Amino acid sequence: MEIYIRPLEEKDANTSYKWRNNQKIWVYTGLRTDREITPEIELEWIRGVLKRGNEKRYAICIKATDEYIGNVHFSDIAENKAQLHLFIGLPEYWNKGIATAALGLICDYGFENLDIVRIHTGVYEHNLASQRVLEKCGFVKEGVFKMAVYKRELFWNEVRYAKIQYF
Repeated sequence: MEIYIRPLEEKDANTSYKWRNNQKIWVYTGLRTDREITPEIELEWIRGVLKRGNEKRYAICIKATDEYIGNVHFSDIAENKAQLHLFIGLPEYWNKGIATAALGLICDYGFENLDIVRIHTGVYEHNLASQRVLEKCGFVKEGVFKMAVYKRELFWNEVRYAKIQYF
């Protein structure tokens, strides 16, 4: 399935708010909210993140239909480094190679257009599918941070990965 990435837009709130209310997704993201997310709440969130100067946010879309199905972005862009985040919001698109394709597109963009030389990320230790995607895309496991994140009244181990562009 072919995909493309495009800059995240305010109109995307009309779709992405649903993802933030999906309990199935919380297992992998740890992003349980304390209230229902409405389109208005999501729109304000998107407006806020789009103003951040050290981030580049993109929507993942299906090429044949232009359907918006997830997000991929860089945060903490500084000194030729960035942290990577990737999220497929519709479970029916999981395990279809989309995350691998989106990861390839965003990494190429970061290395070629943003002068990034190191991209790093972390995933929860139980998220084996994301670890496989990162390794397929050339990321190297740097270590496991025990009890690194406290979410949903639990401590979660985080596996850290990096990809470096050598000259």
